[in-house]
Amino acid sequence: MFVDVATLDMIVRGLLLTALAMCWVVILVRINGLRSFSKMTNFDFVMTIALGSLLAGASQSTSWSEFFQSAIAMAALFAVQFGAARLRRSSNTIESIMQNTPVILMRDGEILEDALRQTRVARSDLIAKLREANVLDFSQVRAVILETTGDISVLHGDKCSQEVLQGTTYIDR
Repeated sequence: MFVDVATLDMIVRGLLLTALAMCWVVILVRINGLRSFSKMTNFDFVMTIALGSLLAGASQSTSWSEFFQSAIAMAALFAVQFGAARLRRSSNTIESIMQNTPVILMRDGEILEDALRQTRVARSDLIAKLREANVLDFSQVRAVILETTGDISVLHGDKCSQEVLQGTTYIDR
C-alpha cells in the first residue's frame, strides 16, 4: 500500500492509518459535541464499543477502500447517535423504548432483596459500592440506584428529595 517491503509496509500502514483514523475520530467528536463518548445511556455505551472496533478496522486496512469504508461507518455511527439523542429529547415514548429505567436497590438503609434479584446484582457487589462511596453504616444510605448505564449511584446524608429519585423504579414484592 505504501512501500514494497512487506514488513516495512505493515509498520508504515499501521502507524499512518491509525493516526489518520484517530484524527478523523477527533474531527467527528468536535462536530458531534461533548456527549459523543458519554455513558449516559446504554446506547452511548454501544456506540463507544462500535467506534473502537471500527477504529481498529481502519488501522488494519489493507487498501484505501477498506480504510474509507471504516471512516464512513464511523461518521454514520456519530450521525445515528446524534439522531437518537434528538429523538429521545423530543419524545418520551421514544426515550422509554431506547432507555432502561434506573432501579432502586437500597432505600433508607434497607437493602431491597427483590430488586437485587430482578437486576441480578450480587449483595457483595452492592456492599463494595457502598464502601467505594465511603458509607460507614447502612443507616447513612438514603438510596442506592442501578443506573441505566450499569453504574451504581449511592446517595447518603440526612435526607433525599423525591426529585432526585424521579424516573426510578422501586421494586417491592
